[in-house]
Amino acid sequence: MPIVDVQVVVEAGQTTPSGCAESLAEALAAVLHAPPGRVWLRLQHLPHNMYAENGAAEQVLPVFVRVLHADTPPQQVLVSQAASIANAVATCLTRPTEKVHIEFAPAGRGRVAFGGELLR
Repeated sequence: MPIVDVQVVVEAGQTTPSGCAESLAEALAAVLHAPPGRVWLRLQHLPHNMYAENGAAEQVLPVFVRVLHADTPPQQVLVSQAASIANAVATCLTRPTEKVHIEFAPAGRGRVAFGGELLR
């Protein structure tokens, strides 16, 4: 399954490189040990003027990643995935790893439907 949302904070007029979504999907499939056609990635830009961080001076802009698994992996797997996802995203988007922030969403089984069929 996993569904991955990547939101890149960008300066006005800035975009991500062409082919970036495909590169990210492939890199994350490798990290998540997912077979072809099983990682769905949505890449979005968040304009810098729509992002704020309290008390912070201007610095490198962050990337927010949300990962939805069918079933939540054990804690030790999430720890490993978090590090690997941060590295993969940072590499693809040429951002520092420490600026990649990851959220693991609640398990999708019983809440997510594909083609109108609830994942059971």
